[in-house]
Amino acid sequence: PVGDAQDVLVPIRPRLSHKVRLRFDRRTGRYLLLYPERGIELNETATEIVRLCTGAWTVDDMVRELAAAHVETSPAAIERDVQGFLTALARRGLLQGLS
Repeated sequence: PVGDAQDVLVPIRPRLSHKVRLRFDRRTGRYLLLYPERGIELNETATEIVRLCTGAWTVDDMVRELAAAHVETSPAAIERDVQGFLTALARRGLLQGLS
């Protein structure tokens, strides 16, 4: 697992929990992460991260993929964003995967 003693652990190969769905909202033109009785409106970066949460990608793979697509952003900044967002999802119980 990724994280330290103060963080919720993020699975090595994160995927969305079975209770979570990624849906496009035609009204706002943005993606939503929907789970029982709640939802999160995602920005473009969060949507890219969530789309990689299939269980096939390691966190390091995700960072490399996003860094290749966003050469204008430092890999360290991308890693920080990915780790932070995945930790927030894990805290809400929205991720599962191999630890």
